[in-house]
Amino acid sequence: MKERILGRTGMTVPEVGFGGWAIGGDAHGNSYGPTDDAVSLHALDRALELGTGFVDTADVYGWGHSEELLGAALKEHRKDVRIATKVGGDFYHGGVRMDFSAPYIEFALDQSLQRLNTNYLDLYQLHNPPLALMGDPATYDVLDHLQAENKVRHYGVSVHQPMEAIMAIQTGKPTVIQLPFSMFRQEWIDEVFPLAAKYDVGLIAREPLGNGLLTGKYAEDATFPHGDFRHQWPTEMVKAQVRAAERLASLLVQDGRTLAQAALKFVLAFSEVSVAIPGAKTPAQVEENIAASEAPDLTGDEIAQVRELYENRFDL
Repeated sequence: MKERILGRTGMTVPEVGFGGWAIGGDAHGNSYGPTDDAVSLHALDRALELGTGFVDTADVYGWGHSEELLGAALKEHRKDVRIATKVGGDFYHGGVRMDFSAPYIEFALDQSLQRLNTNYLDLYQLHNPPLALMGDPATYDVLDHLQAENKVRHYGVSVHQPMEAIMAIQTGKPTVIQLPFSMFRQEWIDEVFPLAAKYDVGLIAREPLGNGLLTGKYAEDATFPHGDFRHQWPTEMVKAQVRAAERLASLLVQDGRTLAQAALKFVLAFSEVSVAIPGAKTPAQVEENIAASEAPDLTGDEIAQVRELYENRFDL
């Protein structure tokens, strides 16, 4: 597995990690459909066998279940794996509400550590906090405190929009920003990436497979079951993304490179990105994702064409 440095954390990470959202299961309606825990554990074992030394999850994925599975799988491999999780969605008191107060973050960290079978985290991330909090240096005081206690080695922020990333970076506090970067979400490249490089902030690319639509396995009439967050997607949105994926496949798929691998290669073509974290529910998905590291790189011309297609809304 090729490796990169995660910004000024100095941590070495594999360029393709393991995203733990999907394995949390669909019991609470915010994942990628049903899962089988035994299969999920086999997927994690396979990821470790193939050199994926970075796993990312969140406490709210499956309301702790994703962390529990990771804790079981990583118990004998703790020193070999960088563990990242997120905090901010309080699911302990019925439903989910956002809470980024210091007492809650300290409480939630202890719960995550217990589920993950570890006494420290390599990376702790605020999970999509409001814009006003991201740009306030005081927001990160509790994380500085947890870092001083050696419960957290490094901390960062997960964001949705470029302005959120910009405000968080400009505080000078987070060392890592996690953002949804893919061939479908390229709005980060021109402003956020140069700023991250200036501040030496590591970037984690989540949803690099476009929530699964950049795998090429869906048709225009695809539907998603209850419990899969894509169940709520408008029909026209699904059709548009499938058509865009077909355009990209015609351009990028070749011997030794599937569409999913091309999607990962696009994300990894940008040196500002330290690690991509595609999700996987099965060993086969893990194998395809990790093989992207050795798949043929996209050429400069291919990258330019993908950028142009994005700017032109994939000619749809």
